[in-house]
Amino acid sequence: MSLTDEKFECFKIDIQDKIAHIILNRPEKMNSLPISFWSDLPRIINEIDHDALARVIVISSTGKHFSAGMDLSVFSDAENARNEENPKTDPGRKKGSFYKGLLKLQETFNCIDNSRIPVLMAIQGGCIGGAVDFASASDMRYCTEDAFFCIQEINIGMTADVGTFPRLPHLLPMGLVKELAFTGRRMFSNEAKDCGLVNNVFPNYDDMMKEVMKIAKEISKKSPLAIWGSKEAINYTRGRTIEEGLNQIAMWQAGMYNPQVDMKEALGAQIEKKDPEFEDLYPIKKGFGLL
Repeated sequence: MSLTDEKFECFKIDIQDKIAHIILNRPEKMNSLPISFWSDLPRIINEIDHDALARVIVISSTGKHFSAGMDLSVFSDAENARNEENPKTDPGRKKGSFYKGLLKLQETFNCIDNSRIPVLMAIQGGCIGGAVDFASASDMRYCTEDAFFCIQEINIGMTADVGTFPRLPHLLPMGLVKELAFTGRRMFSNEAKDCGLVNNVFPNYDDMMKEVMKIAKEISKKSPLAIWGSKEAINYTRGRTIEEGLNQIAMWQAGMYNPQVDMKEALGAQIEKKDPEFEDLYPIKKGFGLL
């Protein structure tokens, strides 16, 4: 069964013209993120990436709000599991298990960083709690005028723990991140645009989706190998020196760059005044048959 034919609790998938559109589709639940989300998202993105099904991913949602964050069922299921435990359970082993479980949860959004292809996110209404972790992992963000962002965790007595704090300081000034984290206030679309959290703001959902798909289409026409190399180089610079970044891109060029392939195609297309036709990335082989 193809990915687009599968039935997911949270998602609808559409792949056309080298663009994969992942749609959060629980509007009646404000697109909150239940347990299935945390395993389905990496599976979907990894399959699109590993099988080279698209060159760009767009993530959006249905309904009034992008996402209300972690579904309350995730917390209640965890609490029920704790209540059912043997009271003689060793605290060290119990906490160690929780630690490894949280690391597994954090891996959900790492798939976006690790994907070879760009991930664009279109946000309307509320982007709350775990949805901020989600959004901060994407490569580019766009929103509607009615959008707002809220680190909701502080308002329910906890610390955001699945990606907001490692990623948001690379997108916003540190003092602003701390203000949002300590107060739990809402950052509205105009402020999000001014500080660079989103690339652009649109009057409504339809205008936003039209423009985001236009950008995705433009990206899909570029060399997918050059796009992958650019994403790798940009992400690599986080927490590293300029010298380290230069060395990384030099190694990439030495290993993956071939002027007789994509550059030749790009320059030839310019001379002939036509769109270049680049080869797709190859699927990532599994197991030991890598060659």
